Amino acid sequence: MPRGKRGGRVSALEGCREEEAPPAADAVPSVLWASGQQPEAAAEQILLRGIFEIGRDSCDVVLSERALRWQPIQPERPTGDSKYDFLRKEEFIELKDIFSVKLKWRYSVKQQKSGTLLGITLFICLRKEQNKLKDSTLDLINFSEDHCDIWFRQFKEILADFSNRPKSLKILLNPQSHKKEATQVYSEKVEPLLKIAGIKTDVTITEYEGHALSLLKECELQGFDGFFFSSVVCVGGDGFASEVAHALLLRAQKNSRVETDLILTPVRAQLPLGVIPAGSTNVLAHSLHGIPHVVTATLHIIMGHIQPVDVCTFSTTGKFIRFGFSAMFGFGGRALALAEKYRWMSPNQRMDFAIIKTLAKLKPEDCEISFLPFNSSQDLEERAEGSPKSDYNDKWQMIQGRFLNVSIMAIPCLCSVAPRGLAPNTRLNNGSMALIIARNTSRPEFIKHLKRYTSVKNQFNFPFVETYTVEEVKVHPRSNISGHNPEEEDGPYETTSGNSFPWNVDGDLMEVASEVHVRVHPRLINLYGGRIEEMNDSKVTCNCL
Repeated sequence: MPRGKRGGRVSALEGCREEEAPPAADAVPSVLWASGQQPEAAAEQILLRGIFEIGRDSCDVVLSERALRWQPIQPERPTGDSKYDFLRKEEFIELKDIFSVKLKWRYSVKQQKSGTLLGITLFICLRKEQNKLKDSTLDLINFSEDHCDIWFRQFKEILADFSNRPKSLKILLNPQSHKKEATQVYSEKVEPLLKIAGIKTDVTITEYEGHALSLLKECELQGFDGFFFSSVVCVGGDGFASEVAHALLLRAQKNSRVETDLILTPVRAQLPLGVIPAGSTNVLAHSLHGIPHVVTATLHIIMGHIQPVDVCTFSTTGKFIRFGFSAMFGFGGRALALAEKYRWMSPNQRMDFAIIKTLAKLKPEDCEISFLPFNSSQDLEERAEGSPKSDYNDKWQMIQGRFLNVSIMAIPCLCSVAPRGLAPNTRLNNGSMALIIARNTSRPEFIKHLKRYTSVKNQFNFPFVETYTVEEVKVHPRSNISGHNPEEEDGPYETTSGNSFPWNVDGDLMEVASEVHVRVHPRLINLYGGRIEEMNDSKVTCNCL
């Protein structure tokens, strides 16, 4: 097989020669394919067979319904030559791992308008260790335009059959996230991959807090030539991702004519949401993908990996407040309220400062907490549709006392400071929430509890910590708000309004003056993400009443 000359300018294009090739991805290590479990070839229909140069070898290449296989063409050697048998080992990639195909051209200085066809480039999604995904390429070299055109068209037909993959995206980008790096993250890591995949995009850079909410609530998600966007993608931190998810769910209620003053049985969001981590903690992205990795998150979107996720509703005195994935009351809420006063600091600095300051003035909250234990016997689809639970509502339990912190989480809440998760026994879509309560204790003991989150030790193995698996929670503060001293500088109870209790909901400050009712709704929104490898087969044991 003839080989292309070195030193020429090479690009992989689809009939558009003025476009430059993307930066070369790492060559795909063939051992990853050869060592994997191969799809059964015997039962598959062969679509095409031909000769291409792959690497430095001329190979017999077979395209079937599920995989692309090849093996080097070797001169005949004596039977039984073990070295010869090894060289002829078949390698393969599964077609579901291919996300784009382009024609590969070489341009020289003298060829400004036309180039030399070299073959076909396949763009592939590789699964690496620790839940990481990586893009790579495979070049199939053959100088015959007719031969390449047949294969190219066949690959395009195959890719078109992956109907779950998005064709167009509405991108919402928060330029203020973390160190104001979201724009750079998108332009350098996300946008090039979306262009390779041939996905149309429309980007809106948000200008103020709540911009994404107002945009998605009212606008028609209609873009190029009347084509509706198939998904929404947010680039930012946890607060921004939660805002966009909240907006998509509110839009779904509006489209279904659901009264939003009191949402008892919300309808599912109509569009999937992709989350590109560009914040300081990236809890939602980390919980979705098992790793806060931009390329991994982007490839999950491109490949159409959908993960249904549970969502909570927050309401007070019969009035709906918002949707969210997790919340903290007490220490977690007061620390965030204090951090909001120091917006001039970097996100990490102000949060560290607020935590230390809140710990220095650590005080418990006098509360009454009611909860409905998780009913594992009820079908999730029935719950999602609002089916009655017969007499199960009579099983509400109540505890009261003085609590340092109350956490309510419908997702594991993985992050860099809690690699096992703030709620390690919680799953993304099992229809339950983790209720984690830290009763009043000494400051050193509470700090020990917080430090446990950063290690592999059981963070719940303390006599003052209780955990429950629940469907609903009501938190009723019994402290007299007027008894708080909002004029005390950096006082632990100080909030923006001065007459309400602070909650930390997905990294956003929510201030409520009365009881808060939190209810989990199974699989209410579809997010792009992969299946996280279980970090530990056994659950974390806990102290429960």
